[in-house]
Amino acid sequence: MIITVTLNPSLDRTIEIPTLGRGEVIRATASSVEAGGKGVNVSRALLANGVASVAVIPLGGADGDELAALLKAEGVEMTVVPVLAATRSNVTLSEPDGTTTKINEVGSPLTAEEVGHVEEAVLQIARPDDWVVLSGSLPAGVANDTYARFVRRLTGQGVKVAVDTSGPALAESLAAGPTLIKPNRDELAEAFGAPINSFADAAAAAESLRTRGAGAVLASLGGDGAILADGDLCAARCVVTDRRSTVGAGDCLLAGFLAAGASGRRALLTALQWAAASVALPGSGVPSSAQIASRHPDLITDFEHRGLSTST
Repeated sequence: MIITVTLNPSLDRTIEIPTLGRGEVIRATASSVEAGGKGVNVSRALLANGVASVAVIPLGGADGDELAALLKAEGVEMTVVPVLAATRSNVTLSEPDGTTTKINEVGSPLTAEEVGHVEEAVLQIARPDDWVVLSGSLPAGVANDTYARFVRRLTGQGVKVAVDTSGPALAESLAAGPTLIKPNRDELAEAFGAPINSFADAAAAAESLRTRGAGAVLASLGGDGAILADGDLCAARCVVTDRRSTVGAGDCLLAGFLAAGASGRRALLTALQWAAASVALPGSGVPSSAQIASRHPDLITDFEHRGLSTST
């Protein structure tokens, strides 16, 4: 079982536009509304490919009700923790070349009691050798060590924990010893304290985070691919020529990695297939098994001397 925890879920509205012009009146070519939040995206991607998952989410207000209805319509198994604050709503502006502009609300505060209810809900579901995915930003007012506390309690019960967050929440989590972390390039650079300009930089940063407590590091590098440090080092890339939206691609990368066993080169290649397939979809759409199978990633064998693109 893979259990996802999204403390800051969102109702994601994606608007497709010809081009983004500041101060202009822009006519949309298409729009969609989907349940969002990083953990929610992981659960949706897993469900679409027949992998068991439960999404644990705090929801409140009309947007929270709509988010729950969307997940129910998709058939996502979920445990909803009712909260007083309204669930946030995010907007993505997507251009034909795949450029996306995201406007994310901060998210209303959760009380310590409400966070505690989420924690207890997860502990009641999780069993030894299950995976729990803690992902996304923390809502306003939630302590930076919240994920770290979750990690300690869950790993103490034999549960494997993946953390996908940034900033102080990621730094605090490392010391708790998560099984896996999944930073993107910017998050990896921030945690490492130095720019990531090459695969060698990414490898050094990933190994550094392992010495600080992470069991394994799966770092997404945008269009350059991803790198995995789990006792071995490997990197891979999957070229995408039909890019529509990068929203949720990192979540699909993590979902594919977990679905493929969460270890080694085969899991990394599978993860890249899932991510590449998602980039070809509008909004935060999740790929089907057929769409995933059509992608053909390659291992990068010379990454020690290979630079990264300036824009990922």
